[in-house]
Order: sequence, then structure tokens, then C-alpha cells
Amino acid sequence: MSTDSVLRFITAGSVDDGKSTLIGRLLFDSQSLLADQVASLYRGKHKRTAEGIPDFAQLTDGLAAEREQGITIDVAYRYFATPARKFIIADTPGHEQYTRNMVTGASTADAAIILIDATRLDFSEQTPALLPQTRRHSAILKLLGTPYIIVAVNKLDLLDYSEEKFNAIKRAYSELAAALDLRRVSYVPISALNGDNIVTASAHMPWFQGQPLLPLLESLPAANRHSQLLKAPALYPVQRVARLDGSSADDFRGYQGRLEQGCLKIGEPVRIEPAGQSSTIAAIYSPDGAVDQAQAGDVLTLVLADDVDVSRGDSIVAAGSDLHPVSNISASLCWFDSKPLNSARRYWLKHSTQTVYAKIRKVEYLLDVQSLNHQEDTDSLQLNDIGRVQISVQKPLIATTYEANPAAGAFILIDEATNHTVAAGMIVALS
Repeated sequence: MSTDSVLRFITAGSVDDGKSTLIGRLLFDSQSLLADQVASLYRGKHKRTAEGIPDFAQLTDGLAAEREQGITIDVAYRYFATPARKFIIADTPGHEQYTRNMVTGASTADAAIILIDATRLDFSEQTPALLPQTRRHSAILKLLGTPYIIVAVNKLDLLDYSEEKFNAIKRAYSELAAALDLRRVSYVPISALNGDNIVTASAHMPWFQGQPLLPLLESLPAANRHSQLLKAPALYPVQRVARLDGSSADDFRGYQGRLEQGCLKIGEPVRIEPAGQSSTIAAIYSPDGAVDQAQAGDVLTLVLADDVDVSRGDSIVAAGSDLHPVSNISASLCWFDSKPLNSARRYWLKHSTQTVYAKIRKVEYLLDVQSLNHQEDTDSLQLNDIGRVQISVQKPLIATTYEANPAAGAFILIDEATNHTVAAGMIVALS
């Protein structure tokens, strides 16, 4: 099975929508659990229903605090495979307090399952209002460019498997998807606890003619980001300078890191940014030894033909690349800190292998997750707010937009006083 068949997906949504239960049921019904895990599910204290249905959430809620409170706090990763493909699942928190953990899990996902608890919505209106965290997570998935969204309408067993209520929720989310410009959205009515439409079609919902959840996941194409990155001009952020003893007999100097995009080969001309110096590739070493060329994703040690000044945080780029140092960026920002953004302060901006001082020059707008309108009369962001900002950095960066390359277009902001990560950013424009 090739790596192209691996699908990374997350579960997202509000608290108690059933994300951990869904993953547990998915692992159980696809026979992806070890014998001792299955046995632990049926120990007396874990039984939840009169029929003896176990607490599937315990398979992913690994922290003691999660089991005690009945909520997901950290991101739990699970791995399983079917004859069709391999999967990596990230069970992300629904609670607003842990939005930062959801962003972490979603940053590398090919697809997302948005769980909606059908019993918590008000059906007095033709189109029920979705919960704020469902809307917030959907907005974040749009910012992160998650290719595929699956809306799993959960707990329909408590609503007599109502087709009418499923369709009402589908209308509500379709309006949200249109407003956010989410284009690849599928809908599945499920009961995670009972296993309806998880692996096989549910006899309780003959009106649903679509695929159950697992066959739908098996049919999704994995993101083709790697082939796109191979076509881009080479970008190699230097993480470490490797030296031997520095004597004239063995004056080895190598530059270690990961090739974030493009290809490099021996003899190729390159530039070292932000200084703009020129050289050529003299040698390339992979973990397995010397190689003639390398491609995006490879971890390398590069040796240059010239003795130039290169240090951690610098970038080696293709000589003809249009990547140049930038000091001003426009970015979408998810604010994580309990203290609001203060444009009068400076923050550490960590981008790739470089950490520099940064100032928020302007808050362009705040996204209202309820109305999806842009509030432009603000100069700050509060906890879990999403907004667009303009940032200037003290030392130039070699970066791309997040859309072009997530690894080279993402950054975090750090409070210089507390060392807390206060925000995650996605670059949308450079100048």
C-alpha cells in the first residue's frame, strides 16, 4: 500500500457532539482494535446502556482529566487500516478553551468530519441555528484549506432517525458552507453509539442513499500537495550548521534541515537569503549517505562550494527563484491567549527555523463566527477570535503564502514575557 493511499482526517465540532465515540465505534466496527482493547470495553464500569453498549470514547480519551470530565482536551491520534487504504485520525477537542489543539490537529488533515449533535438544535425554525463552535471550527478549516468536509449528523437514534430533521441540518450547514466557500462537503446521518451508517448502511435509515462513513472516507482522494511542492522552486530553511573540528585537514561545514519545496541537485546554483549571496551545491547527504539530488520533504545536509556566512534561520533557495526577503505580511490569525492582542506590544514570531520580533501594525478585521461578517472597527483580538492582521517583522523572512505551501506559510506568535503561544497565523500576502 503506497503512501498516497494514506488519508489524514480529523473530527471536529462542539462539546459532546460525539467525536470520541465516533472514532471508537469506527475502530471497533472496522476490526482495528487489539483483543485487550476489546476486552477492556466490556468491563462492567464502562457499560453505558441497558443493551451493554460500551463507552467507545475511552479508546481515544487517554488523559485522566478527559475521562473524569467526559471531554476531549488534547489531540489524540489513532492509526488503522482497511483493505482499501490506511488512515491517521486526529480526535480534536470541541471545547472553546482548547481551540488551539483543534488547529494543531487540522493543520495536516486531508479531510475533516464535522460532528453535529442533532438533539441540541432547535427545529422550531425551518433552518435550525448551528452551535458557535461548529461555525468556528468550519471557519478554521476554511482558513487551513482542508480539502474535504464530511458533516456527520449524530444521535439521530434519539430523534427516531428523522429524515426531516437530517435535511433541516443539511440546509443549515449548506448555508454556512456557501458563506465560507467550502466546496467539497458531504453529509451522512449517523448514530455513533449504535453504529448506524458508520461502516455499513443502516437499516433504520433506508431513506439515505449515500455512502456510510467509512466507505466515504475510503473513496476520498488524498491531498496532492507533495506533487505541487515538487514543481515549486527549491526552498531549504537551515536548521543547524554542522561542523567538525574546523582544522585545515577536515574543515567540513554542512547545513542541515528539510527541503520544504522543490528539488536540489549537485552543481545547482543557489542563493542564500536574506543576505542574497550566491553559491552552488557541492554535496548532498541524506540519512542514508551521499546522494546526487533531493526533493521536497527530504531531510538533508547540504555542502556549498563556497565559504559563505550561513546560520540557522537563513534559507537556501534556487538561484532563479522569486522567493525574496519580506518584512511585512498580511495573515489570518487565530488568537489563543486569554490576554487580548495588544498592538502596542511586540511578540516573537516563529516561522520555520527562524524566530524574530514582530509588531501587529493593524487589525484589518475580526470574523464574527455567527454572522460571518467582517468587523472592521476593532484594534484587538480576544481569546479564540479569528481575524486578519498586518504584521511587520524586525528581520526579513523567506516565506510563501499558506495556500502555496502550508509549511512555509504558517507561523506562531509567542508572548516574549511568558513564552506562551498566543496565536497561530496563515500568511495570505507578502510585501
